[in-house]
Amino acid sequence: MHCPSCQASGTRVIDSRDLENGSTIRRRRECETCGHRFTTYERPEGARLLVIKRDGSRQDFERAKVLGGLMKACEKRPVTLARLEEAADDIEAQLRARGDGEVTSKEVGRLATDALRGIDQLAYIRFASVYHSYEDISTLKREVDRLIRQRSPVE
Repeated sequence: MHCPSCQASGTRVIDSRDLENGSTIRRRRECETCGHRFTTYERPEGARLLVIKRDGSRQDFERAKVLGGLMKACEKRPVTLARLEEAADDIEAQLRARGDGEVTSKEVGRLATDALRGIDQLAYIRFASVYHSYEDISTLKREVDRLIRQRSPVE
């Protein structure tokens, strides 16, 4: 581990804590050269998971990409980073629980869309409008109307 301040390779662990039910370890470290303190997070790497893209190519699953998409959809919305990280963890857990080594990008997008629907409806519409590539405003309006019907109690 290199110090982010001086790039020295000698650091020591000051404190370790389990987070997220033991699935992540938070470590406070101190550089032995300059004394700078910083935090690292460690997650166990699961079995390799490949995402099959629309063009047929395959890429390693990256939780950071999922989190980035969720964060972009929730930009300037009252949603905490912790909630989005929890959603990204849930998405990854659902994909890995299948036991398949490969998933489609369509499935990753569907899980992200479902997660956002429960977190923030405006963020859901933002994400869905890009993910589903709505071709016109009437398609987008139908989706918004469907959300409004689901939200309103039937009288």
